[in-house]
Amino acid sequence: MQQSGINRERIAATHRVIEPFIRKTPVIEVEGADFGLGAFRALFKLELLQHAGSFKARGAFANLLLREVPAAGVVAASGGNHGVAVAYAARRLRKPARIFVPSIASPVKMARIRDLGADLIVAGERYADALAASELWARACGALQVHAFDQVETLLGQGSVGLEFEAQGAQLDTLLVAVGGGGLIGGIAAWYAGDVRIIGVEPQAAPTLERALAAGRPVDAEAGGIAADSLAPKQVGALMFPIAQRHVERVILVSDDSIQTAQQILWDTLRIVTEPGGAAAFAALLSARYEPRAGERVGVLLCGGNTTAVDFGKQTTKT
Repeated sequence: MQQSGINRERIAATHRVIEPFIRKTPVIEVEGADFGLGAFRALFKLELLQHAGSFKARGAFANLLLREVPAAGVVAASGGNHGVAVAYAARRLRKPARIFVPSIASPVKMARIRDLGADLIVAGERYADALAASELWARACGALQVHAFDQVETLLGQGSVGLEFEAQGAQLDTLLVAVGGGGLIGGIAAWYAGDVRIIGVEPQAAPTLERALAAGRPVDAEAGGIAADSLAPKQVGALMFPIAQRHVERVILVSDDSIQTAQQILWDTLRIVTEPGGAAAFAALLSARYEPRAGERVGVLLCGGNTTAVDFGKQTTKT
């Protein structure tokens, strides 16, 4: 971990750079009883309220502000949220952006990328296909590649979630974090560095970090399920993996049904709308895949909200 330079000091320095451009997202405290669960308290960090609809804005701004952006601008591959974030940061900083997405990307996210002024290219069926196409484009035109998770600046930016959570007075015993490529959990685990139990949560259809930890290295895993556009790369990042080996206690797998239930319960109970990946960490609690001890203080990251799960167009006015 020290060789990569992803540590508390650099995360704090990165946060100072990106702070003017990101939103300090709120934290709400709920009781387990609110959801028919045990006697514990949960602190929800609402990163779905971040600019561009997810925590990804932090890593996007870290890349564009800490690295030199050439005249050709930036290029990124994304299942959706990273692309929206890079497009948002590029527009804010007045840089050209081209975003490559796979065909499984959510139409909502593709529309947001276009609306933010970036060039959108659909390439292949999965994230790995879009990544390969983006790399070819970068070599051809000299654009700066902004990797969704396997880039030092990305991890430093995402680590600011942990810094901010701690600064908001969250005295946690455990923190549940959804895992895709691992940029979020890697940055957060580097920030807490063992002071808080970090538990990864992955869909059963995309057990990327679980497979890597079992193998002792990043390996290919399935890349499917309801959250495939945000939590299903073929492998976790090489940079985050040693951090996870050291500071992620374990990984919990949750079903697609439990993720959908978590989305519904968040709406019914708190009027919070998340995308599937954004509800995955809560699904671990709701499905009892993670069972807190009595009195335990559990942090839950609701990390993304780019969805049309609630269709306000179907509302009718009664007279």
